[in-house]
Amino acid sequence: MTELKKPNRRDFFKTVGLGAASAALPGALLPSGAALAQPAGDIITRKIPKSGEILPAVGLGTYLTFDLLPGAPRKNIQEVIKRFWEAGGRVFDTSPLYGSGEISVGDFATCMGINEQMFICNKIWSTGEFLADDSHAKRSFEQSQQRLWREKIDLMQVHSLVNVDQIVPVLKNWKKEGKIRYVGVSHHEVPYFGALASQVERSDLDFVQVHYSIQMRLAEDRILPAAIDKGTAVLVNMPFEKARLFKIVQGRPLPDFAKEIGCENWAQFFLKWVISHPAITCVIPATSNPMHESENIGALRGPLPDKEMRARMVKHMETIPGFDKLQEMPAYPGKSYEGLIRRAMNARAAQAK
Repeated sequence: MTELKKPNRRDFFKTVGLGAASAALPGALLPSGAALAQPAGDIITRKIPKSGEILPAVGLGTYLTFDLLPGAPRKNIQEVIKRFWEAGGRVFDTSPLYGSGEISVGDFATCMGINEQMFICNKIWSTGEFLADDSHAKRSFEQSQQRLWREKIDLMQVHSLVNVDQIVPVLKNWKKEGKIRYVGVSHHEVPYFGALASQVERSDLDFVQVHYSIQMRLAEDRILPAAIDKGTAVLVNMPFEKARLFKIVQGRPLPDFAKEIGCENWAQFFLKWVISHPAITCVIPATSNPMHESENIGALRGPLPDKEMRARMVKHMETIPGFDKLQEMPAYPGKSYEGLIRRAMNARAAQAK
């Protein structure tokens, strides 16, 4: 396999196009600032089972929220990253499929001086021209290097299990060559949970990423036990069920017992429930709202619920109308993310009319 070259700005502009890149680079218009403040006090951490490396238990996702159109307001994203970092967050999850998400992460982090300190979780969605062809995966990886401004990526995951039996061996080779540090797979749709569990059980993975929340607990049946058995770290996507959990609790106060685990808001209630499961390494909620990020990252501190408290939390949620029908609700109620993904979806819908 050809050695991947270190990214540089000339290659970056070739990759994404000079005009699009200059318009999409948020930090290109920002001065380099002083080093961000370091977190004070203890935070909740977890070990990666295969290595013992320690990660904060709350990370930052980027799907839709970091996908920005050229020229769109974007200082809110910088503030989200700043608040996340200064509160102790280190794990960022992104993907080439997330529009301009990689660019937003890479350029802001570089301008803030934190790029090499981040734990970057990225993904590969690749088929190839023929069976066992890794050229698509290689090009995707090189593009991610350039967008994220990183020579080495911490974790590469097979996105949504696409071509997983061919790509996992490719990622393992990259790990041996020092291009990446960890290998994983991901999915978020329940019909694929069986296939995801099978990968954990037989592929000797470092990480698995799965959909898990106080409402969607099916990962507990097979995936989480397999992860514990195999020593596989677990990333959790969709802990807020695409904002639908917030919709059903809108206007409702937290239950009084939430004080026992240090919850100040519903975000911390939902996140602490997730990270208190012994299999979970890190949860990766996404937001473009700095105030919401402050609420999310607050879950890194204070006590976690034990088994009895977890059951009590679920029981309370089951008393709230709509909880049992949450999966039938529209995603992201009351929210709109205008990025490259949304623009492409709108264009496709217009063509279909």
